[in-house]
Amino acid sequence: MNDAVQTRTWRRFTPAQRLARFTAYLAIVAAVVVSIRTIEVIPEFLSDAPEQIADLLSRMWPIDFAYYPQGVHAALMETIHIASLGTLLSLMLALPVGVLAAHNLCPFAPVNLLAKLVLVSSRSVNSLVWALLFVGIFGPGALAGTLAIAFRSIGFVGKLFGEALEETSTGPIEALDAAGAPWASRLAFGYWPQVKPAFWSIALFRWDINVRESAVLGLVGAGGIGMTLDSALNLFQWNRVATILAAIFAIVILAEVVVTFVRKRIL
Repeated sequence: MNDAVQTRTWRRFTPAQRLARFTAYLAIVAAVVVSIRTIEVIPEFLSDAPEQIADLLSRMWPIDFAYYPQGVHAALMETIHIASLGTLLSLMLALPVGVLAAHNLCPFAPVNLLAKLVLVSSRSVNSLVWALLFVGIFGPGALAGTLAIAFRSIGFVGKLFGEALEETSTGPIEALDAAGAPWASRLAFGYWPQVKPAFWSIALFRWDINVRESAVLGLVGAGGIGMTLDSALNLFQWNRVATILAAIFAIVILAEVVVTFVRKRIL
């Protein structure tokens, strides 16, 4: 046999795919270069950063633990209350919106689009921006922080809850529908048992996030420990700043432990 044996070389990507990958890498590198030039990094400040950090830490030490009972504890408890009430309020507001956003429960396109617009609008605005808005309306204090947490959380809770409703099995729903069950009964006995684990996971996870976010809302006057931190920073009381930061770190860790424990007990 004189037929030439033609060897075939295996390549992971086609020429078009390699070109697309090269274009994507080039675009990423160009974006990084443009970003670095835009933010105007000053090399002198960057090289001096370790010394500044060491100086700041030396000012914070030793930590003024004696300041905690009189200046930190009440503000820390207010932060937890802001996070808890804000999460509860967001659940009350987000669940109806999530139901309207689920196309299998509400098969009306205009209503679905309106509900999704509400969810997107809530998520697109940062908690600090919501806090600034409510501080301007209601004045400084915990009320502004609670509403900021609630309105920020609506989009998160409503979107995930709506997606959980859309992923439910149709078997129990069809059985209830064939039995002549009304819409409320289908929702309570067909959908809710299927999305109940997802709902509790979403609620606990959002509360954990809100504890972290509510700790900084006080920087714009929305109550909580952030206001105490802002006052200590403005007065250059670095020992007290260290105490406040340690308290925030401890409460975040504690919230994580609580969420993990409750999630194991419920789910």
